[in-house]
Amino acid sequence: MNYDTKLRKAGNKTARTEAPLQYQPGFANHFVSEAVAGALPVGRNSPQRPPHGLYAELISGTSFTTARADNRRTWTYRIQPSVVHRPYARIDNGLIRSAPFNEVDATPTQLRWSPIPIPKMPTDFIEGMVTLGGNGDVATQLGMAVHMYAANRSMTDRYFYNADGEMLIVPQQGRGRFVTELGVIEANPGEIVVIPRGLRFRAELPDGPSRGYICENYGAMLRLPELGPLGSNGLANPRDFLAPVAAYEDNRSPSALVAKFQGNLWAAEMDHSPLNVVAWHGNFAPYKYDLARFMVIGTVSFDHPDPSIYSVLTAPSDLPGSANIDFVIFAPRWLVGEDTFRPPWYHRNVMTEFMGLLHGVYDAKAEGFLPGGASLHNCMTAHGPDAETWARASRAELKPHKIEDTMAFMFESRFAMRLTRYAIESSELQHDYFEGWQGLERQFSER
Repeated sequence: MNYDTKLRKAGNKTARTEAPLQYQPGFANHFVSEAVAGALPVGRNSPQRPPHGLYAELISGTSFTTARADNRRTWTYRIQPSVVHRPYARIDNGLIRSAPFNEVDATPTQLRWSPIPIPKMPTDFIEGMVTLGGNGDVATQLGMAVHMYAANRSMTDRYFYNADGEMLIVPQQGRGRFVTELGVIEANPGEIVVIPRGLRFRAELPDGPSRGYICENYGAMLRLPELGPLGSNGLANPRDFLAPVAAYEDNRSPSALVAKFQGNLWAAEMDHSPLNVVAWHGNFAPYKYDLARFMVIGTVSFDHPDPSIYSVLTAPSDLPGSANIDFVIFAPRWLVGEDTFRPPWYHRNVMTEFMGLLHGVYDAKAEGFLPGGASLHNCMTAHGPDAETWARASRAELKPHKIEDTMAFMFESRFAMRLTRYAIESSELQHDYFEGWQGLERQFSER
């Protein structure tokens, strides 16, 4: 299906460009795609001799015996099997770190960072990744990590896969083009891409200098949240998620395959591109989603609802109703609540909240929270609007008001987030963040 993405809105900006890529709509559908007619076997997965001299290879995203409703796997038909490479050797991790995080003490202090700068030296997507922190343990497949990336060149003869977790990528500056084993996905700022655990890809930067956020999920795969009393519609609709169509590379040039495995980077030499899948079928595939398609739910009477109504994706934990990761957005929306303090209220949350801003202004912070920046409010750490926002919202005329030209997001987790040494010692850390609340003076009166 040619799902036309030639023209779209990113905030109030119109983006791109070239002939549209083709996509297959639907969330976790069983997709079928071939780049060469007749490349998919009919009636079986692994025939003795697959069509066109291809090799059949299964990619299992879950255990074989996982319940059918949750089982994820994809059959690929490729020019050479994935096993054709030289032995792996350890390479430098750069600023990429993995759980458990024990470099510095965990802190309950509210923290905020300015955007990390675009590098001056040539830097690709993997070289430009820096880890801020996370929780859990890659060895036990529990928890998550938060990274940011800042890069200025495309990957060419290098490819990457992450055996530790799936990657939720949130571009903030510059378009990302992810050339994967199963096809090509492009994402502008305002869109997200999810790359499944273990899937090989190359990241290209068609617009040059680029920056964004990555949530690495060690736990259960991201899925759509339950709608409960909302019923059968609302929030992110399954048909708006897009998976790629088959596209393959057939070359015989030296390449390096970089793997993230048990917290470290490894590299293996190859004499061909690993993106050589001519056809595939299955439900273990990368996908993208345009955040502008999210159906925002809000109050039409009074009070500010819990932010869980803004959840796009969730990865459940072993505690029912509590997520390993929730991906939440704060999109343009109408505020109409009567006798209501309309920005997010002051609160302390058992869930840890890591926030980023793609563009515009976040309605709970008057200044200092910049596009490309981030904040962390750890488990049970108090937070809420700064003094200037409180003063303005407490005195505002409560007429209908639309929040426009903004997109903030949150990676939320039931586990506290521990930081890396880079995050604590970074020049982007705003040491005066706490000052924004110091102007909240006593208003109490017995009369």
